[in-house]
Amino acid sequence: MNPIRISTLAVMILLSFNLQAQNKYSYVNFNSITEVKGTDYFLASIENHGKTEVQEQFLLFVNSRSGESNEVRFPPKSLVREVVQIKIDTLGINQFIVVGSTVDLDKKNSIDYNDPRQVFVVSADGKVRTQLTEDNFFTQLWKVHSRTGSLMITGYFDSNNNGKYDKEDKNQILVFDLKTLSVIQKI
Repeated sequence: MNPIRISTLAVMILLSFNLQAQNKYSYVNFNSITEVKGTDYFLASIENHGKTEVQEQFLLFVNSRSGESNEVRFPPKSLVREVVQIKIDTLGINQFIVVGSTVDLDKKNSIDYNDPRQVFVVSADGKVRTQLTEDNFFTQLWKVHSRTGSLMITGYFDSNNNGKYDKEDKNQILVFDLKTLSVIQKI
């Protein structure tokens, strides 16, 4: 094949990728669909994309029998990072732990990976959402104890309100009862 044709073809392919990336219309991306164990619901994780970035993320719970749906929305431009079902039949617990950044703590006009991660509990049908950690608590790790139904969260409070981790901030361990969603202990 002649070199001019190859160059022209390469330019046309690159131009078509660029034009596709410059789409001025927003679109929806379904990241995942999962069965909500122990219920008639499906859970879909959805992102609304703008021209250059994710504008909104939300969870959609859909009853597979009735078609009823419940949306769990977060502030615009939030970053939902983890959605994990916690089902402990012996304790009557069936809900989701959702971890995401929903606050622009460093005031840079966007929520990014430098902002704190909050922990939420969402009911298995998506009708109830409860925020467990405060907006200025930077969640690092979390774990559920399957025998007691307790949730342990490690992290730190931005106690000097400067939007970042430094030696003035307070490290803390929080323990919650997943049945009542109340704090058991702060260490």
